[in-house]
Formats: sequence, C-alpha cells, structure tokens
Amino acid sequence: MTSGPDFSDDFRTGLETLLRWRRDVRRFKPTPLAEGTLERLLELASIAPSVGLSQPWRFAVVESAQCREAVKACFERCNAEALTSFCGERAALYARLKLAGLNEAPCQFAVFADRTTEQGHGLGRLTMPATIEYSAVMAVHTMWLAARAEGIGMGWVSILDPVEMATILDAPPQWTLIGYFCVGYPSEEHAVPTLEREGWEFRRPSMVITR
Repeated sequence: MTSGPDFSDDFRTGLETLLRWRRDVRRFKPTPLAEGTLERLLELASIAPSVGLSQPWRFAVVESAQCREAVKACFERCNAEALTSFCGERAALYARLKLAGLNEAPCQFAVFADRTTEQGHGLGRLTMPATIEYSAVMAVHTMWLAARAEGIGMGWVSILDPVEMATILDAPPQWTLIGYFCVGYPSEEHAVPTLEREGWEFRRPSMVITR
C-alpha cells in the first residue's frame, strides 16, 4: 500500500489562505494567459470528485467573436430584466455592480453537466440525480482554486438564459448549463469580496444543526 503525502503545517496554512483569497473576479487585465494554461487548468478540474466517477462535466471553450458577442447580448438582456425585480436603493446598488467581465477576460468557457452519461454506470444517482450537477460544480471549484493559486482569476457569470446559451454554444439537448466563466489575470486585489465591499450582502457564520 502506498503511503499518502504528509501535508505540513505550512501547507495547511497556505491552503487556508488560498480558500480565503478565492474571489469571483469581474475586472481583468487584457494580458493573455500563457499558451496551454487554460487547457492545463481544465485538466486539473477533471480530477474533481464526481458521483460514481461519472465525470459529467463538459467544457465549451468560447473563442469566436461571434459567440462572445452573442453571450454578451444574452447577459445584457437578462441583467436588464433582473434589474426590474429590485426597487429603490437595492435597484440603484444592483445597477452599480459589475456582474460580468465579458469585455475584458481573455479566456471564456461554459460548463455543462451531462445527465445521460453512461460513465459511472448510474452509481449514486438513482435517489439523487442532481448529484450529476453537483459533480460538475465540484469541477468548477477545483479549477477555481487551482487558478487562484497561480494568480489567475475566475468569474462566474450566472445572469444568462440557459436555453439561449445552449443555442449559442450548440450544446446537445441533454446537457445542463452550470455556468459561464471568465478567466484571466485580475486587475485588482481586495481582502474583502466585492459584494461585501459594496454592501450587497455580508458573510455570516455557518449554520450548523445538531440532531
């Protein structure tokens, strides 16, 4: 039997720092990533845990100007609609928030979950089929941390119409959109996340229930 690695106190401290400094980045430098960086990060995402080892994540890297413009138009329509759901000061604050980095981010990709995948042979999905989507989210988080450790930022753009996005990206009908992501070098760093700095919401203690 192979012995596992011995993670030092310094490593654990560094890991906690990484977790605390992960950010949902919206402001990017125009500097492109080194060739092969995005592909390597996507490979790291693929070692994430998944139900039944199903690896249901599907990555769609978006490079064409036509697709990017269509995604941006989709976001702008959805964002304008979302604004109408808020009133007063909350609406004014929402309008000030920068909720996407679609103009600046050098790399963009979508993540889908494939519920019809035969990999994993259905293990763990009979009673909780949503674990397929949860698994894809685990891949996103794994990549997010790996990118942050290299000084690369990721931003999750969720204000999008999944049906329209599937059409734009020509995704198979059995794929479920998890999110659209902007990737690049952050143009600024802050100890406090944007939504807290802007007063939109504040982090609260964990809710733990004992039974």
